[in-house]
Order: sequence, then C-alpha cells, then structure tokens
Amino acid sequence: MAHLAHYREAHPMPFVVTHWINLVAMVILIVTGFCIHFPFWPGFMGIARGAHVFFGFILFINCLIRVIMAFFVKSAPTGGTREKVTDIKTWLPQKDNRHQAGAWIKYYLFLKKDHPLGAKLGVPQKISYILIPFLIVVMFWTGLCLWVPTMTLAPFEATTNLVGGLMSMRIIHYFMMYIFIIFMLIHMYLANVEGISPTLLMFFHKEHGGLVYDPVSHDIVGKDPKPHVDRVEKIDN
Repeated sequence: MAHLAHYREAHPMPFVVTHWINLVAMVILIVTGFCIHFPFWPGFMGIARGAHVFFGFILFINCLIRVIMAFFVKSAPTGGTREKVTDIKTWLPQKDNRHQAGAWIKYYLFLKKDHPLGAKLGVPQKISYILIPFLIVVMFWTGLCLWVPTMTLAPFEATTNLVGGLMSMRIIHYFMMYIFIIFMLIHMYLANVEGISPTLLMFFHKEHGGLVYDPVSHDIVGKDPKPHVDRVEKIDN
C-alpha cells in the first residue's frame, strides 16, 4: 500500500537528540544491569555499577526534558504534512485516528493487509509512548531504593518495606528491565513494519516521499515523489 511521506517536521531536532540519548542510555542500562545481576566479570562490577547509576539519572532527566518539551515544541500531527502543532497534541487521541484502534490492532496482528492513514502514530504506538515515561519513573524510583546513598532515605526505605524488603525490590527492578527490552523490540517492530524510512527520519533526519496529507480536511491531497531536502534546509536556515 502507499504510505504517507516522512517529513522532518514530524520529528524536530530536539526530539531526535532526546531519542538518541534514550537509546544509548537504555542499551547501557540493560547491559550493565545484566552484569550487576550476573557478576560473571568481577573486575567490571565497579564500572558497571557506576555506569548503571549514571545512565539511570541520564534516562530519567532526559525523560523529564522530553515530556516538558512536548508542551512547547511543535511537530507535525501526522505524516505527509509540514503543518505543525504543539507536540503534546500528537500524544493524545486525534480526530484523525482515535476511531482506528481496532483497525491498527488487526494490522499489527497480520489480520488486515492495510492500515488506516492519518495521525503521526498508530493507536498502539500512542498507548506505548504514553506509558513509557511512567515506567521510566517507576524504574528510576526502584533504582534509588537499591542505591546505597539513597536507600535509607525515608521515601525509598518505606517503598522497600512496602514490597517486602531489599530482595523483593531487587527482583522487581530486575524484571522491569525485561519490560523495557520487550518495549524496545515492539517499538522497533511498530516503527519499521513498513520499512526503515521512519527510523532514517528519526535518527538521521532523512526524508522520504509518499502521500501528502491535509490535517485540516483529514484526507489525502496528493503525492510527493521525493524528499524536499533542499527546501527544508532553506526553511531551517
């Protein structure tokens, strides 16, 4: 099927930067998390623990920055357009696709050949993106419950006691890591199920042609045969 064009307005540069930081932080946290839980390399434990704590703070702070930017930075509400709205509006149900949840789920489960067009993110993607900041906060909190400098502070000690002690907290923190691994795998699938154009746009700002969408009329209004890289660079400059 034909797809909407991929334009830079969908992912402004500040969001590209935070996305890169998220990826690097999550990968390092997962690798060091395994090293800490399974100390098969004793000489690396000190570095692994230090990197784990450092990138835990990086991921949390980056998450806060990204959420705050959503209320100020504008982005395209859908593929195939250069029109922009405040980014938080693209997180919430949009007129373009709030009625399309069933169709999107059938598409991702291979029960439907084509997916609906309209809105930057499919309904399942919106749900996962809204949930991930909450998961990051919970993961960061449980990490502070296990970190020696903060574990005895009243809020974190109370949380640890609530779940049954440090061992229970370690188990919770460890298995939450698998939630992030599963999320990353699902995210990569949802983002690239039609090809790698969305990834090339997000990581390298490389545009790709396709159908042009009018977010006002909620309809396809034409086709862009190739990326308008030169025109975008002139606009940016």
